[in-house]
Amino acid sequence: MIDETSEALRRLNLEMTELRKLLDERLSNDQVREKAFDQLYEELRQYKEDFLYQAERPLLLDLLLFYDSLNWFQESLVKQEMSPDVIADSFQYLIDEFLEVLYRRDVLPQERQTVFDRRFHKAVKVVESDDPSDDHRIAQVLKRGFQRNGKPLRPEEVVILRYRGERGG
Repeated sequence: MIDETSEALRRLNLEMTELRKLLDERLSNDQVREKAFDQLYEELRQYKEDFLYQAERPLLLDLLLFYDSLNWFQESLVKQEMSPDVIADSFQYLIDEFLEVLYRRDVLPQERQTVFDRRFHKAVKVVESDDPSDDHRIAQVLKRGFQRNGKPLRPEEVVILRYRGERGG
C-alpha cells in the first residue's frame, strides 16, 4: 500500500511539475504578447502623431506667415506711420491674405444670397416687414458663411425679414 501511495504521489508530483511548466510557459507567452502589443500601440501612437504633424504643418506655416503680417500691421499702427487710407488698405490686405490661407484649404466664402435658406443660413434675428415680397429675405449678414467642397462649413448668420401680414384685424 505504501508503494502505491508513493507511486501516486510521484505521479501527482510529475503532473504538478508539468502543470507548473505549462503555467510558466503560458505566463511567459502572455508577457511576450503584452510586450508586443505595448510596442505596437507605441508605434501606432507615434505614427498618428507624425501623420497629424505632417497634415497640420502646411496650415500652421500659413498661419505663421499671417501672424507675421499681423505683427507688421500692429507695429505700423503703434508707430503711427500710416494715414487712415493706408490703414484701411493694409487691413484689407490682411483680410485678403487670410482668405488666401482658407482658399489653400478649399474653404470658400459662401455665395451671397438674398433669400433665407436653412442649409446655408442661420437666422439670428427677425425683423418684421409690411411688404409681402420681403418675407424670408435677408436684411443683413452678420457673419459670413463658408463652405468646403461644396458643403457648408459654417452657416451665414443673418437677419431675415418676415411679413407680418394682417394681424388681429
